[in-house]
Amino acid sequence: MVASEPEKDETVLPLAEESAKLEKHSRETGRVRVALRTESVPHEVSETLTSHEFEVSHVPVNRTLEAGEAAPMPRQEADGSWVIPVLEEVLVVERRLVVREEIRLQRHTTEEEIREVVALRRQRAEIERLPPER
Repeated sequence: MVASEPEKDETVLPLAEESAKLEKHSRETGRVRVALRTESVPHEVSETLTSHEFEVSHVPVNRTLEAGEAAPMPRQEADGSWVIPVLEEVLVVERRLVVREEIRLQRHTTEEEIREVVALRRQRAEIERLPPER
């Protein structure tokens, strides 16, 4: 078949199509001012402080160690005190260790409740709404 021209009885209608275009524009509707204020608030703190004091005493021993006997080591006794041996090497016909003294450390513990007021800082935000600029 051969394409034919439109007959004179026929009406040709052109097709139309609509389209939409969306645009955004910034517009000021108002302003906001934020101010930070720092204030000091007194606050009481309470804490228990623990301190240790040591009472030092020298106890003469003057005991000569036997040949081959190991030197005494620091030790803690049942009452919580520490015993630290002090050694001295002396020359006889042979060398021997002599425990000259022991230093005893005894701990005394005290507790003290303290209260003190300290300043704590806190910030607050103040917000103010303003009209738009013209």
